[in-house]
Amino acid sequence: MRTLAALVFPGFETLDYFGPMEMLGSVDPDIKIVTVAKGADPVSSVHGQRIVVDKTIAEKNDYDLLFIPGGDSALDAAKDEALMQWITEASGNAERVMAVCTGTVMLGMTGVLDGRRATTNKIDFTETVPLAPNVEWVKQARWVEDGKFFTSSGVSAGMDMALAVVADLYGMAIADRIAFGCEYEWHKDASRDPFAISAGLV
Repeated sequence: MRTLAALVFPGFETLDYFGPMEMLGSVDPDIKIVTVAKGADPVSSVHGQRIVVDKTIAEKNDYDLLFIPGGDSALDAAKDEALMQWITEASGNAERVMAVCTGTVMLGMTGVLDGRRATTNKIDFTETVPLAPNVEWVKQARWVEDGKFFTSSGVSAGMDMALAVVADLYGMAIADRIAFGCEYEWHKDASRDPFAISAGLV
């Protein structure tokens, strides 16, 4: 069984988090999801739902998998030195690291993505990527895989990325079964990104 640290912070984007958790949590019982936050109190998403925290960052940093959602508040969370240090350490310990939307920018700001390819939300792309200037930002990509790091564009793209991680770790048949069970049309082409075109990035 692999443990998955799913980080939350106040104002995290709802679908960034719960969409991938549906996909990754469906690899049951092989993936155990552990909700992680800086403190022990329940954490509200941008839409107000509160999620119970399983572990604080002070308790543990060695998980098999790490997941970071995005949201407008991610860049505020990135100002927290203790949280960013935990992300750095947890990334080093993890077998796979996943980030969605501005969560990728947050991850990039730690330095762990320096020299690596990554992508993020296309609507805010030009405003946010300068915060992590040593990342090789990919303008047109639904998600990007570089070594153990999987990063995705905005919100719904995280589900495609999560299924790609399932396929990577457990095989395409299991990823396809999960997508079918969710009645989800999985975009398997990582380069398919019409939102980059709409945003004028390409």
